[in-house]
Amino acid sequence: MNDYKNRIADYLLEEQLEATGAVLIQGPKWCGKTTTAAQCANSAVYMDDPARKDIYLKMAETAPLILFEGAKPRLIDEWQLAPQLWDAARFDISQKGENGLYIFTGSSVPADESKITHSGAGRFGKITMRPMSLWESGESNGSVSLTSMFDGEMKAAAANAMTIDELSFLICRGGWPGTLTLKPKAALLQARNYVDLVVDSDISRVDGVKRNSQFARRLLKSYARNQGAQVSVSTIYDDLKAHNDEPTLSQDTIVSYINALRKMFVIEDSEAWNPNLRSKTAIRTSDTRYFVDPSIAAAAMGVGPKDLIADLNTMGLLFETLCIRDLRVYAEALDGKVYHYRDRSELECDAVIHLRNGSYGLVEIKLGGETLVENGATSLLKLASKIDTDKMKAPSFMMVITGIGEYAYRRDDGIYVVPISALKQ
Repeated sequence: MNDYKNRIADYLLEEQLEATGAVLIQGPKWCGKTTTAAQCANSAVYMDDPARKDIYLKMAETAPLILFEGAKPRLIDEWQLAPQLWDAARFDISQKGENGLYIFTGSSVPADESKITHSGAGRFGKITMRPMSLWESGESNGSVSLTSMFDGEMKAAAANAMTIDELSFLICRGGWPGTLTLKPKAALLQARNYVDLVVDSDISRVDGVKRNSQFARRLLKSYARNQGAQVSVSTIYDDLKAHNDEPTLSQDTIVSYINALRKMFVIEDSEAWNPNLRSKTAIRTSDTRYFVDPSIAAAAMGVGPKDLIADLNTMGLLFETLCIRDLRVYAEALDGKVYHYRDRSELECDAVIHLRNGSYGLVEIKLGGETLVENGATSLLKLASKIDTDKMKAPSFMMVITGIGEYAYRRDDGIYVVPISALKQ
């Protein structure tokens, strides 16, 4: 573990352990949940250890508290193999009256909730991990922080300048920790293997419903084609029909598949932001479709870095997914959440970072180029002019995130232009 790269989740985990008896780390497969938990734990039990699995499961059934013996905090990995450990931990925490006792991690396939009696409220905290942001993986130099923008203290800075070839590779590689030390070709294979595992196994294991792997693969491809759009299930259904000769399954079946993918944290849609406006503009409330990592979309569509460079429109959509991933990671550290905005006049804002204290920032995402940056700035200013600042705060900042750029700076109109390779929380 000497080569462990620090994660923002490290600090979130420490905070939760100070506040609660146990912490559940949830998130997609391969995002580093167990490795991060192990950095903080002082002892561990790995429930899927082949040499001990049978005895661990027996102990979980007959004497679960034995598995909790050890230096605290104690990591309980793959806990979903013995869901009764949840109630046992809750009981033990109540008896001890202490915080920071246990860390629960496991597969993205959830535990059998029928074997869990209590919700864990008041005893368990939760954090959600995602694949690594560019700052965590070292591709962003972190010269600009969201914190500084919320504080009004952002200064011009040099970005970790990257070429379009490098950016397209990062989109297709994704933020999977296991890819960072691999050669490029091997790193790109990881997302493809991830998609194969999801459609061939996990989508049926998630809730015990047998699902068609070929249909799951086609659905992922359709979802990828609609990244960054507020499309309905009926639109996805029509898209599947348009791209396949064979009949597709029903819309209800599509909903079932989407819910399964959401439970596994494969997809993570963005909710609509609903501000107080001066006019009575109708705000569209549909979620924006996103994968938790852009590499899943690239793998689902069967495209690589060179394909994206040849199709900059598609690259722009997947770059947006990358930025939303990073903003979510950073916003979580600031006790915030990422939304999107769109109204009936088709005015859009790609991301609204809204903190619990009511502060918020407006963000447009553009691959690069002066014209696109100008378009993004125009949209931000138009949206800001609609907000009723008598009923809510004015935006703390407005920012255009770019993929290609050497410097982060503030325009004369107050809008920040920040390459994603300069950003951190």
